Amino acid sequence: MTIADTHAALAPVLTVEEAAQRLRIGRTLMYELIAAGDVESVRIGRLRRVPTDALDEYVLRLRGLTEF
Repeated sequence: MTIADTHAALAPVLTVEEAAQRLRIGRTLMYELIAAGDVESVRIGRLRRVPTDALDEYVLRLRGLTEF
């Protein structure tokens, strides 16, 4: 684990690329999930960021463990 990986693990929001890496999917698929509303994202200025808990919620929905 690099210093950048450690920093990303502690960050409250991730770049789209970091979020895609965390889910082990491609950047394009990550943008598709965001556009479809499957994964929450926020805008900070001109930047698109993904809250880390949004990834947890997405995985829980995939597993059928929550009602969203």
